[in-house]
Amino acid sequence: MMQFLQQWHIEGLAVGLVTFLIIGLFHPLVIKGEYYFGVRCWWAFLLGGIAMGVLSVLTEGVASILCGVVAFSCFWSILEVFEQRERVRKGWFPANPRKKSAKRTAD
Repeated sequence: MMQFLQQWHIEGLAVGLVTFLIIGLFHPLVIKGEYYFGVRCWWAFLLGGIAMGVLSVLTEGVASILCGVVAFSCFWSILEVFEQRERVRKGWFPANPRKKSAKRTAD
C-alpha cells in the first residue's frame, strides 16, 4: 500500500484524509466521554496522548505521522472535554440525568 501511495505521490492526501477522519472520530468521543464520565475522562485522553506520542517517536514514516496526529488530537480533547461541560451547562447539549453533576447544574 505504501508503495502505491509513494508511486502516485499521494501520501500527503492519504495522511490528510486519515487526519480528517481521526479528528472526526474525536468529536463524538469527547461528547460521549463528558456525557458518561464528566470531565474526569480527561485522564484517558492524557494517557492516550502520551502513549501515542511515545509510539510516534518509536515508529517511522506515515505511521509516525498518524500516531502524532492521534496524540495531539487526544491532547486537544482534554480542553474540549472542559468546554463540553460548559456547552452542556448552557443547554446546547443534553446532560446525563443519571450523573450527580447533571442534577446539580439543573437545580
